[in-house]
Amino acid sequence: MKRATPFTVASFAGVVLAAALAGLPPQPARAAPLPAAEQFAQAAAAAGDNLSQPFAVIDKTAARLYLFDGKGRMTASSPVLLGLARGDDSVPGIGTRPMADIRAEERTTPAGRFNAEPGTNTAGEDITWIDYDAAISMHRVRATNKSEQRLQRLASATVSDNRISYGCINVPVAFYDRHVKPMFASRGRAVYVLPEVASLDARFPFLRAAGN
Repeated sequence: MKRATPFTVASFAGVVLAAALAGLPPQPARAAPLPAAEQFAQAAAAAGDNLSQPFAVIDKTAARLYLFDGKGRMTASSPVLLGLARGDDSVPGIGTRPMADIRAEERTTPAGRFNAEPGTNTAGEDITWIDYDAAISMHRVRATNKSEQRLQRLASATVSDNRISYGCINVPVAFYDRHVKPMFASRGRAVYVLPEVASLDARFPFLRAAGN
């Protein structure tokens, strides 16, 4: 059997995506290309990987969170803050270490498919757990350290300054309360974090299956 060709976010609209989207209504001939996150969402829904449930896609290269309904239609999106360091994996055991002991190069937002669940942090704040063992969550942005300028980073038009966190996904407060919290009040809904180093099909097996 011929192996599917690996692809990245930049080359996402290829053979694997075409296969995953089989049966969906075609885009208008002159429509602008969909962002990578929307293309991915349609592929996930077409493959049934989201189990027909609403889900989220986080595009790290765009520093943006996208929310979708069970059929892969976008319902809302927002800029977010992400881990300072480039990379797609959490350091083993990082979830048990004090934040003061985490080096800059270890502050990554891991890529992959995660089953989110509502929870609370040590301060009693309600959050959405992405990877509990690695202590990675989506939560409202906190502006307690003024020198980090997290609110200004979220409001800026650039992407490079959105890398500041220890790995968690920082969401604007109003967006979190209006969209994220209600969507993930139910356990087990998927959050897909797109990789920035690895290929997409290396992280998401349903894409490889669609390309066979």
